Amino acid sequence: MESNNLKTKDRSGPVVSALFAPVSISGNTNPRRPRGYDQNALVKEVLPALPAGNISARGIPFHIRKVVVLQDTPVLLRTKPFCAPWIIFLHTVGSAEKTPDADGFFRPARGPEPLNEQVAEYVLEFADGRKVVIPIRRRREIVHVHCGWPIEGLECVPGTKPRTLTFDADQMVSPQNWGWHQTRANSSGNPPQYWMWAWQNPFPARQITSILVRPIKGTVLLGGITAGYTSSHPLRWGTRQKAILRLPKGEKAIEHTDTDGNWKHLQLDLGQVIEIVPRRKYDNSKWKTWANNQLPDVKWNEVIVEYTCHAEACFHLPGGERIPVASVRKYASGRKAGIIRAVQPADTMVTVRVVERGNRKPVPVKLHIHGESDEYLPPVDRHRHINPYWFQDYSADFSHLATHHCTYIPGETRVLLPQGRVYVEVSRGFEIRPVHRIFRVTRATREIAIEIDRVLHWRNRGWVTADTHVHFLSPQTAMLEGSAEGVNVVNLLASQWGELMTNVGDFDGRTTHGSIDTGGDGEYLVRVGTENRQGVLGHISLLGYNGRIIAPMTTGGPPESALGDPVNCLLADWARQCRKQKGVVVLPHHPRPRAESAAVLVGGLADGVEMTSGGNLYWGIDPYSLSDWYRFLNCGYMTAAVGGTDKMSAGTAVGTVRTYALLDRHQPFTYETWKAAIRKGRTFVTYGPLMEFTIDGKMPGSRITMRHNGGTVDVTWELASVTVPMTRVELMVNGETRASKTVSPDHAAGSFTVRLDRSSWLALLIRGRYRFMDREMIAAHSSPVVVEVAGTEFGAAADMLTILEQIEGSLAFLDTVGTRAATADYRRMRMQLIAAHRSLHNRMHRMGFDHGHGPATDHAEHHR
Repeated sequence: MESNNLKTKDRSGPVVSALFAPVSISGNTNPRRPRGYDQNALVKEVLPALPAGNISARGIPFHIRKVVVLQDTPVLLRTKPFCAPWIIFLHTVGSAEKTPDADGFFRPARGPEPLNEQVAEYVLEFADGRKVVIPIRRRREIVHVHCGWPIEGLECVPGTKPRTLTFDADQMVSPQNWGWHQTRANSSGNPPQYWMWAWQNPFPARQITSILVRPIKGTVLLGGITAGYTSSHPLRWGTRQKAILRLPKGEKAIEHTDTDGNWKHLQLDLGQVIEIVPRRKYDNSKWKTWANNQLPDVKWNEVIVEYTCHAEACFHLPGGERIPVASVRKYASGRKAGIIRAVQPADTMVTVRVVERGNRKPVPVKLHIHGESDEYLPPVDRHRHINPYWFQDYSADFSHLATHHCTYIPGETRVLLPQGRVYVEVSRGFEIRPVHRIFRVTRATREIAIEIDRVLHWRNRGWVTADTHVHFLSPQTAMLEGSAEGVNVVNLLASQWGELMTNVGDFDGRTTHGSIDTGGDGEYLVRVGTENRQGVLGHISLLGYNGRIIAPMTTGGPPESALGDPVNCLLADWARQCRKQKGVVVLPHHPRPRAESAAVLVGGLADGVEMTSGGNLYWGIDPYSLSDWYRFLNCGYMTAAVGGTDKMSAGTAVGTVRTYALLDRHQPFTYETWKAAIRKGRTFVTYGPLMEFTIDGKMPGSRITMRHNGGTVDVTWELASVTVPMTRVELMVNGETRASKTVSPDHAAGSFTVRLDRSSWLALLIRGRYRFMDREMIAAHSSPVVVEVAGTEFGAAADMLTILEQIEGSLAFLDTVGTRAATADYRRMRMQLIAAHRSLHNRMHRMGFDHGHGPATDHAEHHR
């Protein structure tokens, strides 16, 4: 027997366990230069590709010098006498011969790797003359060299460890295999490969002196033999566990493996590290007053290590230090075992049930749970490792800034929890007070019940909520996430991304999921529309239209449509078709891209301008987005404010920013009545604060007329918030703050009196700030009320000029670098842009606003 002389301090390669000792055998073939096997492809072509030398197979060391090629003649392997409770064989076999019967069938049908077909036998001889004969059978002790799923070993395992895959490293190496990377592990290595089988020695105290290997059927390759000294089966790993590793001073967490699949901070010999992530540290002593969705601190010098391993495995640290896993597990959560301490295992199945006060029926909510070590604890049917990247969200999850993890449940779920304290956060939109609770879990705990309380009642006043812009979810998942976030209407938008089409199979031009006529309760709805897009001219959302899908959904080539696609549709074309099919037109993520949207607004073809969150709950409404919208309001192009998230990953929650729309009094809530409210402009956009706002009793979207001398208007407002603490309310008049007042964080009411001497638009803006932030955000904004003063006209010279320049820029793109469509289409589109340009241009001349021109729009009046 040889001692284990493999390097365990060299972190450039896999580590090995000290509980094994390779057995020196002398086979009959050099694995790198096999000679005399020209007719045997297994030996000639495959054997040189198999591992050789000093190797680590799943943390078990082997010395592969000369391989046994077993064909027709037995091979006797004499060894130095050794004793061991386990003998591990590293071997594989060639393909099985399968011959059909006269009818062309395979009888008996034993599978492509015939189960239990004996290929060899190993005869172990002991020093006292005793012999043990071991049958070697396909799929039991040995498997074909090229096998992977679905032909796996029943008693043997691949000689390579499952390799963990990480989002940021492996995806970039092989993006075409993105789907397989979501498994987070390559479970069977890459064939060809050896297979490992462990034989339990019934006579562990007796010395083994030789091993005779006899062929029976096919070609067997025996690469190596190792003696094992574990107290349990050496190839059986345990369930997932977690530990916290404290890094050396000055070192920061690295969350991905190297090119060989090894982790920088830590390795396991008889096991595998699943993931290493920086610890997210919550202030659990203040959990009951923790803000909803508040981010934990990220401790880059501490990592949570998730792993699976044999009971006698060891952690290997840089520098060669070994720490037995068993010694770490002796310490309860919160106690230290050197630089590694255990996290209490999550092994108690608990039902979590959430109900609304006064109704014992479970209700959908957003849920977060973590344990005493700040480890995220998801339901058993949700992602443990949430992927926050674009178009990679297939579960109902939310990860705020990739730091605070949550999931959506239909009101009841099952979670594996650790014993001890767990910290629970539950929320449901902007009218229900978020809940932060602490529960103590024992082995006897079977259920955790949580009651939530609706404290604001805007829904009862006729307001309904909506997200105008969601991608990639299925309608049912959108329904779950929308109801859990208190969003009454989710507009799920199909689209095209180069050659990728999304949600097109969900579009039928008629179905409103969740409506009463489809079997739903009518309170939470999902409707599939489209976002039609051109990379330079802009994007447009077409909501709730009937009939055929409005296509093409994208034009003009990358990044929106396929390479070589011409620009054959304008946003205006799509908008007119949407209205013809009784839909609602929204300019998404206004004003980006900033081009043809100007012509759409000048032409009166948009029903709403969308304020978008970008996924950050602390960002608020983008002031630049508001400023750009103000330009058009100042020029008399009145369009409602709507809120949509542009959700494309688990990094954004449905309804992070949302639209509140007021239905007509006594009208039932349906998708059609919601569309009517949007068209009328009876809306406000919010990150959390709610409002009711009137001008002389008129709601947003209304128009008031005055005589030429103007007059005074009374502005009344009521505000409330249970999520974002409010700080200030401001009255915006023609884009300027006319009045302002500090307000309490959760509720306020008041009024302003304003004198107007010219046509004006008025809207309400609410600012807010979380207590842990040092900046205010614009947390809510209403649509405008328009006051028309006789003899005065909306129009600001600077704003009109920038709008005109946008339209001119769109014309320039169409005329120069835009991929040219058929001549008739090109001329039609050009004339539409010219018509919008002339409409605004003529207003400017009538109002006496001078301006310059580009070559495409110059005219004789400027050269007289």
